[in-house]
Amino acid sequence: MAAIGVLLFAACTETLDAGYNRPHGPLPIDQTNPVILYQDDWSGDWLGEYAVLLASNGGPPLAGIIVNASKIWGDLSINTSGWNDLVSAAGSSGLKNIPDVTSSEGPPLTMPANGQIDSTTPNSSRGAQFIRDRSSQLSKPDLPVVIVSGTSLTDLADAYLIDHTVVDRVIVIAALGGYSAPNASMDAPNGDMDPWADWIVSQRFRYIQVSAYYDQTTDVKTTDLPSLPQNALGKRIATKQPNIIGVPQAADQVALLAMGLPGFTVSAQRVSPDTSGGFDSTAGPPLAPDPNGNDWVVTQIAAPLAQSSLWQMLLDPHTFGP
Repeated sequence: MAAIGVLLFAACTETLDAGYNRPHGPLPIDQTNPVILYQDDWSGDWLGEYAVLLASNGGPPLAGIIVNASKIWGDLSINTSGWNDLVSAAGSSGLKNIPDVTSSEGPPLTMPANGQIDSTTPNSSRGAQFIRDRSSQLSKPDLPVVIVSGTSLTDLADAYLIDHTVVDRVIVIAALGGYSAPNASMDAPNGDMDPWADWIVSQRFRYIQVSAYYDQTTDVKTTDLPSLPQNALGKRIATKQPNIIGVPQAADQVALLAMGLPGFTVSAQRVSPDTSGGFDSTAGPPLAPDPNGNDWVVTQIAAPLAQSSLWQMLLDPHTFGP
C-alpha cells in the first residue's frame, strides 16, 4: 500500500488538494511552510536543535514554540526552562528569527457523556490560543501553518474546540504511534497521552503521522564532540549528548525532518481514522488506508539524511554568521 500511495501522490503533484496547492514530494507540506513546534521535553531528543538550525539554513521558518507537560515529562517549569535555554543558546550563537517559548498548561481532554467531539469541554490553554492566533496571522490558502508535535495532541484538539476554523489554516504532523501494514496505530509513543485528543485531531484536522523512526544516538556520537562549533549551541549539544534517549521511538525530530528535510520522507500513504470500534481510552483510532482520506502516515524515512544534514549545518560557517 505504501508504494501505491507514493505513486498516487506523484501522479497528482500539480493538482489542488484540500484547498491548497500541494508541493512536490509525498506530503502536502514541505520546508516552505511556517512551523510551530509543540513539545514537552527538551533533553531526550534533538528536535529543538534541528528546528533552529534548519530555520537558519533554508528549512521551515519557526513561527512559535509551545511547551506543555505530559504524563512522562510532567514538570512544566522544567520543560519550559530547557526550551528557553535553547532559544538563548541559538540566539547567542548567531541564529536568527528564533521565537519565544509559550508555556501551556492543560490536562488531557475528556470524552463528553454523549460521545460527541463538539461537546468536549475545552481547556482554552495558552497553547491552543497561540495556535489559533498565530495561524490566523500567517496562514495562506496555499501555505498553511504546520504544527510539529512530539507530545500529546491536547493543545491541538483544544485549538479546534475554541475555534473550529483553525483546521482550515493548520496541518498537524506528529511523531506518534506505530505502523504495521496496512494500518497505523495512534498509541505509544505520544498517542497514549491523550487518546480523546487523538480522536479529535485525526478526524478534524489534516493530520500526518510519522510512524517511522531511527536511532538518534548516531546523530552526535561521543567521538564527534570535539568537532562541535565553539559557541553556546555547540556547548548545549555536548551537554545533552550523553542523555539522548537510545530508544528509536524517542526521536521526535522525525516529525520535523519528514516535512522540512527534502528526501527524508521516502514513502507515505493516505489514510482515514477507523472509528468503527468506538473510542479507546488507551489510544487513538487506527489509521486505515484510504486514497481519499484526510490524513497521511509516513511509513519509511531516509534516516542517514538526519545525521548528514545536522553536521552539514553545524560545520557550515555561514550557519552562525553573515
